[in-house]
Amino acid sequence: MKKPFLNVSLAALLVLSAAPGALAHDALDGSDLSKGERSVFSNEQLINLSDSSLSGSKNLSFLKEGAAAQLKELNGVQNNTADVYAHKGYAYLGTHTANGGNGGVRVFDLKDPSNPKEVAVFGHDDVPGSWQEKVIVKSINTPHFKGDLAVVSVQQLNRNNPETSGGFLLYDVTDPANPEKLGYWETYASTRGTHELYLTMQGDRALVFASNPYADFYSGGEQKDFQIVDVSNPAEPETLWQFDPRSLPEVPDSFNGYNWNAPDGKSRAVFNHSVITDHNAQFAYVSMWDLGTVIFDIKDPENPVFVGRTDFSSEQQGAAHSAALAKGGNVLIETREVSSPVRPGYEKSYGYTRIFDIKDKSNPKLLSEFKTDLTEKVEDGPTFANTVHDPKVHGNTLYLSHYAGGVYAVDITDPSKPEQIGQYTPDQADVWGVFVDRNYVLASDMGQGLKILLKNNAPQKEQETK
Repeated sequence: MKKPFLNVSLAALLVLSAAPGALAHDALDGSDLSKGERSVFSNEQLINLSDSSLSGSKNLSFLKEGAAAQLKELNGVQNNTADVYAHKGYAYLGTHTANGGNGGVRVFDLKDPSNPKEVAVFGHDDVPGSWQEKVIVKSINTPHFKGDLAVVSVQQLNRNNPETSGGFLLYDVTDPANPEKLGYWETYASTRGTHELYLTMQGDRALVFASNPYADFYSGGEQKDFQIVDVSNPAEPETLWQFDPRSLPEVPDSFNGYNWNAPDGKSRAVFNHSVITDHNAQFAYVSMWDLGTVIFDIKDPENPVFVGRTDFSSEQQGAAHSAALAKGGNVLIETREVSSPVRPGYEKSYGYTRIFDIKDKSNPKLLSEFKTDLTEKVEDGPTFANTVHDPKVHGNTLYLSHYAGGVYAVDITDPSKPEQIGQYTPDQADVWGVFVDRNYVLASDMGQGLKILLKNNAPQKEQETK
């Protein structure tokens, strides 16, 4: 049964916005640490960088860098990349905030993956003063739309600017070189917008799972951070449901949408950063920062049911950032983005990866933790360079984007004993996202654009004799 919400004035919330306990990729933690102001290289500058470093064993022995492509300038501006996605031989790159944002989504033709061609840009001129970080593309078949649908997150550069807004855009990319706008869904006006999202089919319905950080906090509880939206008719998206953390027994009615007095006695930050679903859209996995990865049964998307969540030890900084599934949905990968490794009462560490057995989704069991050579390399002041970012899984291999560490590849054949089997690191790496396809691995470097790693599993000598 849902608890009643105790309203808190917006003025009081703003006072609390600088309260301690917020972490890493958290706009309210007071660190003013930004991902969007780091170096963006021109094509001329890229020529002077050193070769990328690439190592691999087992199934990655013959992985090689096949190509690298910087984004084209748009209206005389060099934008920087955010996340990367691929669909039917095309790569879709979101863009971040460098040089004023509004870089849109860049579409690359990968028919020849050793020579990618940027063929289109979209979402760049729909909402002024915004940036388009995340893009998901799926083949959709509903009574209203049949084709390839792209969903693009929109975030405001200045959430207090009345001339702009945040949410997500919907585009028809059935012809990737000629995208057509179909619709726009807006979230609460005084938030940045939709940070990350996920698109999937459930029967004959198309659903978007939207992460809108601080919507709960800034709206005084009127809107929530995690919302499910029906986009079966992309021209008329319809909000179906939103999650109120106060419905959980460990979150009191007085929760203000951000500051949580956790059972371990510490003040922790709670907001929705990211969400994924399983293949058939039966369960959603919601990264709720210090509340952990929250699992919902979404078979009825108008009435999801809370199933369980991951938890942290009292010395861990929480920061559940992103998730991926492995072993047929029985294993959960959780990455934690911690950029401030030194805080009183916590372990001295940047963010690292945790792996859970979720055969019983009501009781996730920690199997292992995977740390890299950067995890405990503590530097002065906060930095994103040394923390893990996003996970992707292909078979028994886990790929982790890791900023300065590039992309790590981890063998999870035995999830209780993860083993690093590869690493790809561009010179002066700043890798945001990774995407794995049957034929290639894509990485988005914030400063350098699209990186393409090609798989070559045949023995090298055989390849050379062909």
